Order: sequence, then structure tokens, then C-alpha cells
Amino acid sequence: MSKLVIVESPSKAKTIKKYLGSDYEVIASQGHVVDLPASKMGVDIEHDFKPEYKVMTGKSKIIKEIKELAKGKDIVYLATDPDREGEAIAWHLRNVLDIDKEDKCRIEFNEITKNAVKKAVEKPRKINQALVDAQQARRILDRIVGYKLSPLLWKKVKKGTSAGRVQSVALKIIVDKEREIRDFVPEEYYVMYAKLSRKKDIVIAKFYGYESGRIDLKDSKQVNSIIEKIDGKKYEIVDIKKSERRKNPPVPFTTSSLQQEASRKLGFGVKKTMMVAQRLYESGYITYMRTDSIRLSDDARKMAKDYILDKFGSKYYLPREFKAKDNAQDAHEAIRPTHLEEVNGLGKDDEKLYNLILNRFLASQMSVAVYDTTKVIVKVEDYIFHINGSVIKFDGFMKLYTEGKDDKVKSKNDVDEEDDDELKVLPELSVGEVLKQEELKADKKVTEPPARYTEASLVKVMEEKGVGRPSTYAPTISTIEDRLYIEKEGKYLKPTDLGEIVNKLLEENFENIVDVKFTADMENKLDDVAESKQNYIEMLRDFYEPFNKNLLEVQDKIEKVKIPEQETDVVCEKCGRKMVIKQGRFGKFLACPGYPECQNIKPYVESIDVPCPECGGKVLIKRTKTKRPFYVCENNTNTEDSKCHYISWTKPKAIKNTKKK
Repeated sequence: MSKLVIVESPSKAKTIKKYLGSDYEVIASQGHVVDLPASKMGVDIEHDFKPEYKVMTGKSKIIKEIKELAKGKDIVYLATDPDREGEAIAWHLRNVLDIDKEDKCRIEFNEITKNAVKKAVEKPRKINQALVDAQQARRILDRIVGYKLSPLLWKKVKKGTSAGRVQSVALKIIVDKEREIRDFVPEEYYVMYAKLSRKKDIVIAKFYGYESGRIDLKDSKQVNSIIEKIDGKKYEIVDIKKSERRKNPPVPFTTSSLQQEASRKLGFGVKKTMMVAQRLYESGYITYMRTDSIRLSDDARKMAKDYILDKFGSKYYLPREFKAKDNAQDAHEAIRPTHLEEVNGLGKDDEKLYNLILNRFLASQMSVAVYDTTKVIVKVEDYIFHINGSVIKFDGFMKLYTEGKDDKVKSKNDVDEEDDDELKVLPELSVGEVLKQEELKADKKVTEPPARYTEASLVKVMEEKGVGRPSTYAPTISTIEDRLYIEKEGKYLKPTDLGEIVNKLLEENFENIVDVKFTADMENKLDDVAESKQNYIEMLRDFYEPFNKNLLEVQDKIEKVKIPEQETDVVCEKCGRKMVIKQGRFGKFLACPGYPECQNIKPYVESIDVPCPECGGKVLIKRTKTKRPFYVCENNTNTEDSKCHYISWTKPKAIKNTKKK
């Protein structure tokens, strides 16, 4: 029998073709072949939200090829990705090819391996209409919000602006953080240290307070008063507390945790992480990369066991099973390697991400790390200092993998030794010993505002709050960046003036659209549709009626908003006005405020306040096509006779004047 397998991407088709015999032909649809029209809403609200699907631009040729190939085949298998989006693509292909809806034409696999593909072909099923309905409901919801709100934003704010059901909530999360930062009032505090000695040994003790509790050091008067009482006095060890601390390995990767860890350890943006992971999946190296499950199959855990026992020995192996969170779809396994044989021919980025996934997977089945920790309590007069030490007793999973950390904001709580990340190995000390004070000092500190979100930390918050799902994180962030609602300062996300204006308008007039809980509830309802617990047309109706009523009530009340313009010192040579900074789709530029009379524009070049480390010239900030910043001297003309050749991915640091006076 001759058979045709239709997948989504050419690279996936190439990999699958290797595993199937000569009876099979494999072709790629290259994603969706039909969609809602780009020029209009394409949803008939009056007739149960009926979608109007059209062949996508440029897809007529591939549809024709697929139809021609399908004509002479006994069986057609639809092997699109194993998620709602993939189910919808399979459904559209079934309709395009006029395959009977009762036919078992759908196959799926969580990993592209010979065994998985062969098993899938042996167990075809019918299209899961509930999954299709859930995807349709999401698409229609997003289309309604976009097409109903965007014209209002064009009229009241600026042409080209838009609103989206998930993107507007993501924007609000970023704006709320910016408000937190603006409203933050820094507080001064002090951290007191005593450098203590015993013979040749030196230890650092941190001030704690009284035996009865901590003292927060808030001002210099308080600090000086304590120093006067204890400076040069007897420091006696009154207690030593020893304990064993055990640290468990992290669970295998989900989409969200992979995006976060790739950002921390590899410096990958969310979009890049998913692009590289997609390549690894389609080439057969990892399991499906859009998942919120931490579950591992029995075969996967056995694969890890054999590897760990062979490479590290039995003391490093500890089997674990992982249960999904209550709100997880758990449709697939966690992200893991498909096999543990040596892989070759991967690109640099692919290899980095693959090794990250490999080591995390193996670590999840390894032993706990064990620390010996020591807390030494030192008394001087009526006050207590703490000395902390820690040493790894058994490295366990940390032999292979340690989890990355998010940037830590300095605060008063950093005085707490439990949060100290630099615990040292201590000399042998005993209760009753007296230590000699070598130095006593107090450093003045200032609490810092909360950090802005990175792409990775935003994904973490979205996941925690139930906003979006694994497949939506990356496109949501890309959308609000492309719409110029946010911009990157280094790796941090900052709302633009336009983003704050759009968010304010939505907050004041469409509370539900930017409400985190409301949006999370909608995601849960979409999950219910996917599980056949709710009719998707009823769900759409429950959303649309109050939304449309709200829209009709407020659209005439909203006043047009003027976007503030930042004036510069650059004078327009055509009319003499001071030029202003504008934001376009390719970034910032200078424009004359006299438009349309004067249409003069210029490139906007950012600079930093640190001189070129090579020639002392001004250092400019430029960006690649992917918006990655780099630093170049103004005197670097990129020619052989250039006055300076300085260029760097890293921001130069100010050089301190070390000359003696």
C-alpha cells in the first residue's frame, strides 16, 4: 500500500522519511495552509461565531502539491505537531483533502525517533474535534479583541496600535513593574562586619543583634553607638550549631523553565530558545518542546538510570517520578533528549541548548547534594554576631548540573546569613574560645528598587499567573515589542511612552481585557473546551456580549490622547526647530516637530557616558537586525584608515584614575 505522511516543516519531513520505508512519501505543509483573512475580522458573530477560513497567501502551490500526491495514495496520515495548533492544522488539511471525518488519519508522536514514528503509524486516530475547537476558540477570541479594539486605538492614540487578549495583560504586568520602580522610596541601612582572628585563622562575622532577636541598623548614630560599646572588646563563641542540608535536583524542563534557564545560562532570548528547540525537535534530538508537563516516561527514566550508573556509579543515582501541577495540561512528557548516544553535526547554539536539556534531564534522576553547615554564634557585650560556613559533603546531582539564578536586588534582608550565597569553609572552632578583633566596620547600603522583567522572568510570572500557555509566551513578547509598547534596556523590558498610554486607556475603559485573573480564567475555559467540558460557542458568547456592550458604552467617551515627544538639542537645519525623538518600527529616529510643513528626519544615535577605552572618543550604541546592542567608537569608520577600531558587544566600563596625587 502506498502512503502519504503530511507534517509541518521540511526538516521534520526529512527526519521522518529516514524512519519509514519506500511505501511512504513525506511532505511538509509548512505550517498552516488556511487561516482567517488578514484584511477583515473573518468571524460571523451573528451566526455562532462562524470563522471564514481562506487559503493563506503563498500556500496555493503547496496545497496543489499535497493534493496531487494524495491522489494516488491508499492512506494519508496527518502528522502535525502534538498540540492544539497541530490538531487544527491537521483538521484544515483533512478538509482541504476531503478526507472523511470518521477516517483515522491523525498520527502523533512526542519525539521524532524511529520507534516513536513506527508506533504512531500503527495507531492512527480520528481528528480530536475538542482540541480543534479549543484552538478555534482562542483564534476567534484573539481576532475579536484585536479587530474590535484596534480601530479604537488608531482613532484615540495612534495609527498602527493594537490590543490583544494576552499581549495586553503582558504589557500591563510590565507597566505595573515600572510603576513599582517609580514609586519606590530607597531606604538607607547598614551592614556591620567584624574581622576576627584566632592564631593564623581569620573569619568574618556579621552583626545580628541581641540574643532575643535581630536589630536593623538604620542610621549612623545607631551604628556608631554600637561600635563604641563593642570596639576592641572580648568576642566569645557562645554556641556552635552544626547541621546537614540536603538539596534536591531541579525537575526536567517545561517550556517555561527552559526559556528561563536558557536566558540565565546561555543568554538566549525566549524567541531564540524556541527556534533552536524547534530545530532540535525536528531533527530528532529532543522531545516536543511546547509542554507544561514535568512527567518522564518509564523508558526515559530507564535511559537516565543506565547512563548515570555507567558514568557516575550507583551512589549518584536516585530514581524520581514527577507529578504535573494542578493547572498543567500534561499532554506530553517534559522536554528531554530522545536518546543518549553521542550527537554530531549540531550548530553552536543547538549544541549549547541540547547539552542544557541533557544535563537537566539526567540531574533530575540523580542523588541529592549534601552540605555540612555551621553557624557560630559570637557574643560581644550584649550583642551577637554570626559566622557561617558550609562545605559540600556529597555533590550528588551538582556533579553534572547547577541551576541558574535570577539577578538579586539588594535589600535589607541581605543581612540575613540564610541568604548568603558565599558560605565559607571554617576552621575548627569551639564554644568558649575568645576571638581577637582585627577590624570592625559598618558599610552603608541603600535598598534598591525591584528589577525590571527580563523575557525569562516575564515568562515565569505569566506562567505563575496562568496568563497564556507554553505555545504563546514567545509570540506574546515578540508582539508587544514589535508594536513598540516595550523596549529593551540591556536584557530588561521597559514600557515605552506609547505602551504606557495604551495600557492606561485599556485599564480605564476595558478592565477585563487587562485583568490577570480574568485572562487566566479564560485560559482555564479554553482548557475545558479542549477536554470536552464546555461548548466553545457558548464560551465565546459569554465573553463577547459583555465585551461588546462595554465597547459601545465607552468608545465615544474616550478622548484622543497626545503622545509626549522628547525634545533634543539637535536643531533642524531646514527650519531651526529643535528635533524630537520618534519611535518607528525600526527603532528611534529624529524628526522635526514642524511636520507636515517640515518633513526633515535624521538617524537617532544613542551614546553612553563612558569614553572609548582606546581613544577617549564618544561610544555609540548601535543594534543588529535582531536588535542586539553593541558598542562602537564614534571614530570607528569601519575602514583601514579609521582613527579608532574599538567595537564591542560588552558595554565599556569607566576607567578609574589611579594616578597618585
